[in-house]
Amino acid sequence: MRRSKLNALVRSLTLLASVGAPCLGYAADLLPPLPPEPLPPPVEIGGAWYLRGDVGVGAVSYEKVVTTVKGGVLPGDYVIHQKNMGDQVFAGGGIGYQFNGFLRGDITGEYRGGSRFSFVEKFNLPYPNGVPAKGIDYDQGNLSSVVAMANGYIDLGTWYGLTPFVGGGIGAAFHTISGFNDTGAGSAAGGFGIAATKRTTTLAWAAMAGLGYSVTPNLKLELGYRYLNLGHAGTGPVTCFNDPGCGGASYRLKEITSHDVRIGMRWLIGGVGAVAEYQPEPAPLIRKY
Repeated sequence: MRRSKLNALVRSLTLLASVGAPCLGYAADLLPPLPPEPLPPPVEIGGAWYLRGDVGVGAVSYEKVVTTVKGGVLPGDYVIHQKNMGDQVFAGGGIGYQFNGFLRGDITGEYRGGSRFSFVEKFNLPYPNGVPAKGIDYDQGNLSSVVAMANGYIDLGTWYGLTPFVGGGIGAAFHTISGFNDTGAGSAAGGFGIAATKRTTTLAWAAMAGLGYSVTPNLKLELGYRYLNLGHAGTGPVTCFNDPGCGGASYRLKEITSHDVRIGMRWLIGGVGAVAEYQPEPAPLIRKY
């Protein structure tokens, strides 16, 4: 009798365990998963430095010519007409840094050449009989420049692979005027003079806009417009060969500006803000009953 009661108790406990175990497993499945471990801080690989190169052409002009003569007094009714300057071609390069996804800056240097300028002087010359006559001088020379700039840009987002940007820069222009000559006409016919090569250093500044395109993650192409103010450039004093009284004049081209079209490339060294991504371990599988 006693043994039969013991056997009945064992069978009851076994039945209870077989029924309750799946319920306990299901209850464990309902518990919320453990929170993931905090992500480590991003690790920057390489840097945001880049190299750049540019080529282009600029439509150059100047606002006015300031003439200085010995004694400081210009001939009567002195005026300057037909100011003209040819286009400049340029090529340059530099190094820059991408600070974040929208702000970057660089330091550049470029050589600008191929520009020939000219202007015409008109003035009155008194004749011995007191009848005034009109003198004319045709002046021309070559302008070349080296421009060093510190530039900043704002990238305005990317759409369909294109990134518009705006920017500005400030720096210095190192001008050289060479091959300057003065040929007389009218009452000044027969006069001819030349000026020695003259170098001028002046402030330069720029405003820019354009589009960038990513050819590869490390290579960017740019097409841009730039307004460039090149300051002023001066000639040396003119020496006349057949009229000792005409020499000594010098000229300064004021407010030299250029509307540039540029094609450029930027090669990123190590990528921009390359980040090693943290991949958390997969959560353990839980068997569902």
